[in-house]
Amino acid sequence: MSKAAFVAITGRPSVGKSTLVNLICKAKVAIVSAVPQTTRNAVRGILTRTEGQLVFVDTPGRHMSEKKFNKKLMDVSDRVLNDSELVLYVLDASRAPGPEEEAVANRIKDLQSRTVAAINKIDAHGAEPKKIHDFLSQSLPDLNRCFEISCYRKEGIDALLNCLFEMAAEGEPFYPEEYYTDQEMTFRVCEIIREKAITRLREELPHSIYVEVADMEFRDNPETGKKRLWVRAFIITERESQKGMIVGKGGEMIKAIGMAARKELNSIFDWKVELDLRVKTGKDWRHNDRLLKKITGQ
Repeated sequence: MSKAAFVAITGRPSVGKSTLVNLICKAKVAIVSAVPQTTRNAVRGILTRTEGQLVFVDTPGRHMSEKKFNKKLMDVSDRVLNDSELVLYVLDASRAPGPEEEAVANRIKDLQSRTVAAINKIDAHGAEPKKIHDFLSQSLPDLNRCFEISCYRKEGIDALLNCLFEMAAEGEPFYPEEYYTDQEMTFRVCEIIREKAITRLREELPHSIYVEVADMEFRDNPETGKKRLWVRAFIITERESQKGMIVGKGGEMIKAIGMAARKELNSIFDWKVELDLRVKTGKDWRHNDRLLKKITGQ
């Protein structure tokens, strides 16, 4: 008997959703940073075991804001919650529940029968998982599947997965067994570059950038006879004054971002990656409906 299901992952920003997806799939599926709402798309990670296949859909952290960009991210999350058979609600044991957590719980109140809760960061300083259990008991009284986990220590993951497989319906796999994600190459390149940029840029700048691949082609390496992937990409920011922060003194920042991105891409792809990374301005891009639809896939 084979099981199959799509699992929507939801929760507040920075609770460890993307880290959990990468841990489950044992591969780099979603980019990770300390910056809230790093995830901007519905990112799919695929786990295939003898029991069947679970497709985890990582979604943007649910954040209370009336800004157009945030509303677009919440549209992405809502669509995934509506379309998935199961829901994995991730909470942070080191952060007390508040209005934002209440909003997340309220969003999935009608989905309790197909929801599993995972209380992450139980090993973090100041973690109080009991407070999270109490919050769940009050906010989602019909949710009776809850697991304490630590992505850092890789604890509690197996029990969580076993529960999700038990809940999944019988069905054929959605993807071939060797797949761990279905992301297109261009998307993966953009995300890796963005990850390396936002981990190095300060203050509000990480939310002001996106990455666009302008050219990508395979080229032959006459010395080795192997193909190499050549990419020209742009880090795009909202204001002209921000370009200097990304380039850095003497080009040091853009060089560091490029080197880190190449290293990561070389570990993911089967070809050596050559990256031509540049910076340009896209004025007020977070208010451009056409561009937001392209960036979020929504």
